[in-house]
Amino acid sequence: MGQVVVITGLADGMGRETAKLLAAAGDTIAGFDMDAAGIASLQTELDGLSPSPGKTHHLVPLNILDRPGILRFRDEVLAKYTRVDTVLSNVGIGFFGPFEEIDLEAARRCLEINVIGAAAIFQAFVPAMRRQKGGKLIAMSSLVGQVPFPFESIYAASKFAIEGMVMSFRYELAPFGIRVALIEPAQVSTTFAAKIHTLPPEGSPYRERARRFIARDDELIKTAPTPLQAARRIVEVIHRDRPPFHNQVDFMSTFFLFLNRFLPVRLRDMILLNHMDIKEA
Repeated sequence: MGQVVVITGLADGMGRETAKLLAAAGDTIAGFDMDAAGIASLQTELDGLSPSPGKTHHLVPLNILDRPGILRFRDEVLAKYTRVDTVLSNVGIGFFGPFEEIDLEAARRCLEINVIGAAAIFQAFVPAMRRQKGGKLIAMSSLVGQVPFPFESIYAASKFAIEGMVMSFRYELAPFGIRVALIEPAQVSTTFAAKIHTLPPEGSPYRERARRFIARDDELIKTAPTPLQAARRIVEVIHRDRPPFHNQVDFMSTFFLFLNRFLPVRLRDMILLNHMDIKEA
């Protein structure tokens, strides 16, 4: 019997590809996204992919900031399927800019979506998982949740917070058979980064280094894993009874996490700055 998997942020990118692979494998998908058109088209795709005739998936348009809406969604899912086996928190937005120049209200929104959004969907389903004595909570983190990159201070803060939150509550939930895991990609070839890469204004002391950073990132994205390749790795984690806590989807994240664990900080930082072409002359 397949799993019932809840996925947030599944209208496009990795979330969409993950949902399609799971549906094709016989799992049931319940999820939401703000993109109503994307949700509608995905619903049609998933219904056509399911190997079991008559299996229905539950997708709704919903904003991760809508707390009452999340609780209504939870109630609908549990009423329809009676259980949930895995929750994948995939909603997130990027944030780019020199720390000195960032808009703190925009930063607050990023933290609200990325951190409290993940907390809200997990918290909603923990009681049901505790009663059924099992389940998996999987958070979409990032390489920058352990290795912060320049010009990504707020985004890195959100991913550090997710990792700390999940590391903490796994101890609380383990006695109830609830497993937790992190997905930590460096880059996936989507438009995620392009949407946030804006140069600092003319006259900014950070403009030239930020320009070099963006140019280097644009080059790296050309050889990054596709959403489908990343989704295959995510599905592997979802289908494991006891997934590893840390899970990477690409060589870059594996490489830099290795450096982070075993190299002196000064040497690691030198490699990172050279890699992103922002070392001072």
